[in-house]
Amino acid sequence: MSQDLPDLAPLIDHALLDPHQGSQAILRCCDEARHFGFAGVCVASRWLALARERLPLQGAGRGASPLLIGVVGFPFGAVPAAIKRAEAEAAAAAGADELDVVPDFGALADRDSASLQADLAPICELGLPVKVILEVGRLDPEALALLVEVSIDVGARFLKTGSGYGAPVTADQVSQLCGLARGRAAVKASGGIADLEQAYGLVAAGAIRLGTSRGVALIQALRSRA
Repeated sequence: MSQDLPDLAPLIDHALLDPHQGSQAILRCCDEARHFGFAGVCVASRWLALARERLPLQGAGRGASPLLIGVVGFPFGAVPAAIKRAEAEAAAAAGADELDVVPDFGALADRDSASLQADLAPICELGLPVKVILEVGRLDPEALALLVEVSIDVGARFLKTGSGYGAPVTADQVSQLCGLARGRAAVKASGGIADLEQAYGLVAAGAIRLGTSRGVALIQALRSRA
């Protein structure tokens, strides 16, 4: 790797979203994120309180610490808006710094922008930075453009390429999202990020966060090339 390439660690949201993992895996994920200097730790809302105890709060005098990210409506988003809002409120109360939210894809299929707004706006109004999970690889261009516009209109800070369930994210998908966002929201790439070449390709395409469960392996691979 060239010496002018950015350090990947500050871009990585270290994800542990496997529902078959327990508390020790969550604690290990937090410790790894602190050790390697990752941007954040992304866990299911059920684990946020435990992860918050493990991760120092951000703030003056506390030094750098990974952000705590909770997923909402994960992985399909197919729950009533009121339930999704309640999960987001619980995540905020448990100490989440950011929320990665799955929208109502059924409303999107119907091109029902009002329902999409009603689904996402109350979560953005909580005041935490929100990333909307778009599932770029499964949406036709019209649906993707509509979801991007609604997400930005209601105040989402990030557009996230996908939940991680499905085909690996590509640099073309990141470029497509960046083009649709036009600088109004940042892009997080997520899904099947398996090696350094892919990771750096996503960054070159415009992603400023990388959601992955392979963060430790990526940084170890990077250091082995130094």
